[in-house]
Amino acid sequence: MSTVIKCKAAVAWEVDKPLSIEEVEVAPPKAHEVRVKIVATGICGTDDHVLKGSIPNIDYPIIPGHEGAGIVESIGEGVTCVKPGDKVIPLCLPQCGECSFCLNPDTNCCLKTHLHESQNLMPDKTSRFTCKGKAIHHFLWISTFSEYTVMPDSAIARIDDDAPLDKVCLFGCGFSTGYGAAINTAKVKPGSTCAIFGLGGVGLSVVVGCKSAGASRIIGIDINKDKFTKARELGATECINPQDFKKPIQEVLLEMTGHGVDYSFEVVGHTDTMVAALVSCHMGSGTCVLVGTPPLGSQLSFDPLLLFTGRTWKGCLIGGWKTKDSIPKLVSGYMEKKFNPDVLITHTLPFDKINEGFELLQSGKSIRTVLVF
Repeated sequence: MSTVIKCKAAVAWEVDKPLSIEEVEVAPPKAHEVRVKIVATGICGTDDHVLKGSIPNIDYPIIPGHEGAGIVESIGEGVTCVKPGDKVIPLCLPQCGECSFCLNPDTNCCLKTHLHESQNLMPDKTSRFTCKGKAIHHFLWISTFSEYTVMPDSAIARIDDDAPLDKVCLFGCGFSTGYGAAINTAKVKPGSTCAIFGLGGVGLSVVVGCKSAGASRIIGIDINKDKFTKARELGATECINPQDFKKPIQEVLLEMTGHGVDYSFEVVGHTDTMVAALVSCHMGSGTCVLVGTPPLGSQLSFDPLLLFTGRTWKGCLIGGWKTKDSIPKLVSGYMEKKFNPDVLITHTLPFDKINEGFELLQSGKSIRTVLVF
């Protein structure tokens, strides 16, 4: 019989406070739940949004983290998709396989995702975490900033036994999101021209996706020119800094390309860059994909003529992948050296240095920091 496990976790007790490393108790999994020992977890910009309170429907105190990889410690009754000892990636976007969205080949927004159903507690509306006698909320059902964590079996995928967990944790969010935005959502065509606004871990993964799709021109855009070397290494053909120009960046892109790019990707999460990305794509046939998480309660204001003439504006959640089906295949592709997101990992830190990892992210000094337990 599984018992309660005591381990360390990073708790966000309230908004705008650093994470606090605490000893937490992690209850055993109930029916259709899995308890996982997290080995490595990446720090994603979305986790930073949790700390800043800019994500809707989040309850504190909470254990953030959603880009992890680990090993199954124990399973609850009725779990058939994994067994103890399996290497796994927790899925921040579940795939129940039964709802109308999962049965629809054109969407990955499972009806159990946080867009439809709060994931601050487990499906039975209780928590598996306690700290100092207080129940702690889950984040997206997976809370990877804990050495042990519990999730529903709809939110876990078994991966190759020999996959290096400190590298493939990026498939839990960052790499899959960016790569899929190019491959699945935009469906980038060979010979096309692409522009990527924002060259963090996800933006650089879009670059990888555009390159592997055969784009002939890939323009990277960021106000931090330190990101340009890595962008070029991954396939960007040109990199520009909007601060180097006196005119709006969309005008610069229109001049560079003649009529605009075939595909633009907004990976910053700012409404002004979302509109700039739309304007910068081809009037008659351009596709603009929103990849960055928009700020809480934000509204867009734009001229509808931009769409009237033939542009397409699309959103993209975790790269459009049906996660349970696709993440293991992406990891297998990585094992076969089809792509190499390792270069996105600029820092590897012990878990106790998690706040240092967030400082690196906020100051633009890191692309991806991976924490290891």
